[in-house]
Amino acid sequence: MINYIKSGLPYYKRMIIIAVPIMIQNGVTNFVSMLDNIMVGQVGTLQMTGVSIVNQLLFVFNLCIFGAMSGAGIFTAQFYGKKDNDGVRSTLQYKLVAAVLLTIVGIAVFLTMGDLLISAYVQGDSDPADIALVTGYSKSYLKIMLWQAFPFALSQAYASTLRETSDRIIPMISTISAVLVNLVFNYILIFGHFGAPEMGIEGAAIATVLSRFVELGILVIWSHTHKKKYPFIKALYTKTTITKEQIKKITVVSTPLLINETLWSAGMAFLNQCFSVRGLDVVAALNIVMTLNNVFNVAFIAFGSATGIILSQMLGAQKKEDAKKAGPKMIFFAAFVVLGIGLVMMCFSRLFPQIYNTEQSVRDLAATIIIVIAAFMPVQAFTNSCYFTLRSGGKTFITFLFDSGFVWLVSVPLAFCLSRFTDIPIVPLYTIVTAADIIKCVLGYAFVHKGIWLNTVVE
Repeated sequence: MINYIKSGLPYYKRMIIIAVPIMIQNGVTNFVSMLDNIMVGQVGTLQMTGVSIVNQLLFVFNLCIFGAMSGAGIFTAQFYGKKDNDGVRSTLQYKLVAAVLLTIVGIAVFLTMGDLLISAYVQGDSDPADIALVTGYSKSYLKIMLWQAFPFALSQAYASTLRETSDRIIPMISTISAVLVNLVFNYILIFGHFGAPEMGIEGAAIATVLSRFVELGILVIWSHTHKKKYPFIKALYTKTTITKEQIKKITVVSTPLLINETLWSAGMAFLNQCFSVRGLDVVAALNIVMTLNNVFNVAFIAFGSATGIILSQMLGAQKKEDAKKAGPKMIFFAAFVVLGIGLVMMCFSRLFPQIYNTEQSVRDLAATIIIVIAAFMPVQAFTNSCYFTLRSGGKTFITFLFDSGFVWLVSVPLAFCLSRFTDIPIVPLYTIVTAADIIKCVLGYAFVHKGIWLNTVVE
């Protein structure tokens, strides 16, 4: 075991070098989002619940964008490992077009089906008057938040390309700048400071929109004024370097990832809808829980991303044996690190919910669910790293089955049956659904161990 750990030290070092800036970026983002959530929580429980519902719906859109960027990103990382700047430019052009098309579709869905989607979360035995208020808050918040869709999608195209070509600092700076803008304008617009009107949750939405434009502006201006550092950015909008063959190959690899991210995020939204059947208190408690969870889960997300980038670059450089040895080591390392982070999260389980201006019953429920999530955090880290390992070689259909396939074939039916056909309380219900991911760990490691992901997608 000691020799196994020592043999992985070079990979652990590379993981940390790549993961730390991603953790800082996501950590600052989620920490400010937490402050944002707390500010909204000070306005009232019903307003917080309305914002939470919309954010769950936007989460599906966000992961659709991530899925499209991720599929092309496999090619970006492998082209970069091969030192092919034209290839990198081609993938960025693909990402930009995909971002625009998906955003148009996403906005159309929210404009035509937004009311129906929101109503699915306001069920159960809650007061009809409260349900009507929550629905109204959700609609007003969503109407403004749609303005951030385009800058968000385009930012992901630029930021993901920079990360995949080993520049992690500029995406981190752009995100930190954006979240600071978000935080400042949240304070001003939610509560009406410095002479501004008190706008409540609508102020929070406006602050988010402003922050997205700031993030996009930094990424675009920096990238296009440093063409020597980023040779692939030259003639990005004046010279089409992507070929029909490349479009076909990227689409074949990207489509399962896009569908996967869409179905996975939709599955998560459906799971929360199943939990919401237990009442609006559950929706409010889960909003508190997920706010804290997002701050702590930056570690396993960053390690998973680092694993995917490192392995993709190895495969692009035709170092398949090195990749085969590195994959399992990095998976176990991520799970080990996150074990400690889960213990720290447990320490905040009773303290964090007290910040919110809500009923004590909601705080107590949130505290208990936080403990459940923290206990299973190493499991999430393990499955997340398996996912990125399988994805690094372009085996996106397998990742589709492993990720969203598992959610819809196991997690969703389990949650649906338990929530609809039993009276089991929310805490054991949530625990059982979460514990099902242990099965996913076994499947993920079996796929990784077989080496079916060892594949080079660029010529």
